[in-house]
Amino acid sequence: MSGLLLAIETSCDETAAAVISDAYDVRSSVVASQIDLHASFGGVVPELASRAHVETITAVIDRALAQAAVTGSDLSAVAVTCGPGLVGALLVGIATAKSLALAWGIPIVSVNHLEGHLASVFLAGDDVPFPQTSLLVSGGHCMLTRSPSVGHHQLLGETVDDSIGEAYDKVARYFGLGYPGGPVLDRLAGSGDDVLHFPRPMLGDGYAFSFSGLKTAVVNYARADPAFVIEDVAASFVAACMDVLCAKILRALEEFGDPAVAIVGGVAASPILRRRAQAVVDAFGSCLLIPPQSMATDNAAMIGIAGWQKLAALGASRMDFGPQPDLRLAFI
Repeated sequence: MSGLLLAIETSCDETAAAVISDAYDVRSSVVASQIDLHASFGGVVPELASRAHVETITAVIDRALAQAAVTGSDLSAVAVTCGPGLVGALLVGIATAKSLALAWGIPIVSVNHLEGHLASVFLAGDDVPFPQTSLLVSGGHCMLTRSPSVGHHQLLGETVDDSIGEAYDKVARYFGLGYPGGPVLDRLAGSGDDVLHFPRPMLGDGYAFSFSGLKTAVVNYARADPAFVIEDVAASFVAACMDVLCAKILRALEEFGDPAVAIVGGVAASPILRRRAQAVVDAFGSCLLIPPQSMATDNAAMIGIAGWQKLAALGASRMDFGPQPDLRLAFI
């Protein structure tokens, strides 16, 4: 199958649609963020997210089609996120995608959101070497994988508790810094110093991650010393997170020696992580692949690329699939 594909992403708090060619050319990418809607709650409220998807999805798809200058008759397939994510949010995207596929008489393909993030590495440029080690870091996930080839993944390790993005948001919420926590903590860290020596959880324990204890250490420090300097707290917290992530990347490079390391997921937008990881990868002689900052967070372009890959490998999905909020990544 070749041509153009409409991709839809509604797994959490972004309503997104994109038109992607079979050569992974992004003809359009539209994202309607719900950050302002959820900011006062310090995190995503599932019911509010679902309602917002219902209200905006038609307009988002229309904009994506208009920007790509196509109609339904120009499309070869529809791809949509089926999980993991919020069940109500996923339902909105799936129902919409099925309706459009039926109306246009084209196949549909269900896509794992995590596979979408891993496929987003193809948005980093034309040269995407394999095998590659991938660090997937976001608000809900933190894992290190190894991909011998396109669409084939091996799990090296994942978080045993909080994801790194979740830890960022919880720390930011404790200090009243707003949501999402990543950008503001990174910004404050740039004006502070790593002088508080927070723990580096599981630093020497294989490829597993843990951030719950680090978050607790930050909160306990602030409670014990009300005169804390928030910039130093942020710098020390961020440094601890980066030390852990970069140590795992280095361990994988030393064990496997892959020619490429990919960093994907919302936390990949962090300029501090990009800078720290680049130094590790450069020293080892590999290349670092990171999607453009605008494509690091949830978007439909990555779902479209993963959709094309799944269509090529497995063909279209049956129409009876539904949301899978706890969907895992398939490992070989």
